[in-house]
Amino acid sequence: MKFPASIATAMSALTFSVVNAWVTMVPSHPNNKLLLHASSVAETTATELPEIVLFNSKSRSKEPLKPLQPGKVSLYTCGPTVYDFAHVGNFRAFLTYDLIKRVLLYFGYDVTHICNLTDVDDKIINRANEQGIDNILDLTTKYEELFLQDLKALNVIPANEYPRATEHIPEMMEMILKLEENGLAYESSDGSWWFATDKKEGYGEQLVNLNWDEMETTERGENELKRAPQDFCLWKAFKPGVDREDAAWESSRIKKGRPGWHLECSAMSRKFLGDTIDIHGGGVDLKFPHHENEIAQSEGASGCVFCNCWVHNGFVNINEEKMSKSLGNFLTLRGACPKSTDVRAYRYLVMSSLYRNSLSFKPQAMDAAKSALKRIDKVREQIIQTLKNDDGGSEDTSTKDISVLANEQVPKALENFEAALKDDLSMPRASSSLFSLVKVAEKEFKRVSKDETESLDLVGLKSILDAMHEMDKVFGIFYDVPATKEEEEKAMKDADDGSIPEDVLDLVQQRAQAKETKDWDLADSLRSRITELGFAVKDVKGGDPVVSRIE
Repeated sequence: MKFPASIATAMSALTFSVVNAWVTMVPSHPNNKLLLHASSVAETTATELPEIVLFNSKSRSKEPLKPLQPGKVSLYTCGPTVYDFAHVGNFRAFLTYDLIKRVLLYFGYDVTHICNLTDVDDKIINRANEQGIDNILDLTTKYEELFLQDLKALNVIPANEYPRATEHIPEMMEMILKLEENGLAYESSDGSWWFATDKKEGYGEQLVNLNWDEMETTERGENELKRAPQDFCLWKAFKPGVDREDAAWESSRIKKGRPGWHLECSAMSRKFLGDTIDIHGGGVDLKFPHHENEIAQSEGASGCVFCNCWVHNGFVNINEEKMSKSLGNFLTLRGACPKSTDVRAYRYLVMSSLYRNSLSFKPQAMDAAKSALKRIDKVREQIIQTLKNDDGGSEDTSTKDISVLANEQVPKALENFEAALKDDLSMPRASSSLFSLVKVAEKEFKRVSKDETESLDLVGLKSILDAMHEMDKVFGIFYDVPATKEEEEKAMKDADDGSIPEDVLDLVQQRAQAKETKDWDLADSLRSRITELGFAVKDVKGGDPVVSRIE
């Protein structure tokens, strides 16, 4: 029998090398499996790693991923501008980065991931001025922390580094001077620096096809000091009354000012990943001008190809429009997903979609995602509870050979799952493979419930559970959403005044609904979860259950 890559790797790998492990325990997992940080991979030779095909925006076609170093992938992704909450549309990009990384890790690749934080920008300066903030760092560090909290809530594996733009000004200045040396940058009379687009062969042609006749400017705001309207800013000269002293730098060659929008990514990707990177990720709206300008800067300075594979995710739409702060139709993660079930549902909604297509954020889509998760969770909990009550049948190797579930249906589901991942991250197909296991488990429980003389295929159910957890290395949906700092503070306050937290009341309500439908296994698992949170629930005949804090 041909085994899927995940099984073959597990069978052949005798030891695991773990470096700088970032570990998350999978809740309720019988074997307490671990999710490893991107730098932790099985000791599998590069020649054994399966080929992964990705749609490369550069070639406008699907291509096999060919890392510069076999088995090792460098990944750079565009991060947030930290002046406000990131919105649901932004998080689609960050979940897409997470998907790329999880798939690579799943197949045994070693991934080095860098995600920048833009902490100097026109919007940041304007917001700090509007709010009368004395130190711009007070604004940017606040929203940086909130952004990282939201990533944690979405179960996103952290990048290896989140470099800040303000901490890499010398590298940016160095790149500007290198571009000048190569005849691609010039200084205007006010001390600003510009990229001479007409001097760079092929500018604006790698990811998009620019119409030069209709194009007037690539910069946010026209500037008569530029030699050509297409030239973009590398360094903005300081303007008294407009700029701030705490967001300005200078050197012996470069006058007082701050970097342009595009320069930081070129400088930081070069510092952390070298002149050429394997994958660059971002939203489709960043193709131009941001990514084309990154290409121009990086290749203009180094003379090397900047990136071999460009992966762009589609928009999140609300009311048939792209969600964005400029349109004022954006929803923050906390606003759109107030409950932990909502957060997990949004993750599943994104992770089960095709990343290149646009995604509609609407109540029907979220309800469908919540319903899907509820069904998946129910089957998973039912198997876990069944195996807990098992007297050893699931470990009985004598019955393994006759388990159709373990020998045929589970391997087929995993094989289809992995084929979907390798084909440009086809997550709708991967989700279908997950649900094929859910249906098989449901059918098995139903079979036995109809005939009490029948016995459950415990070996098969255990193989289904293991396969679901294997798939979850990519989906990342089996986890408890961590509380934010604000929620923790509220929980402490609720504990002081004796009130019951909203998430506990939500679980109590779900348990009551499970009892009404006679889903006793789900009701028991929900009671266990309530107990884990430090509360007891007592049923009252003819009335609502009583919830109390466990002393």
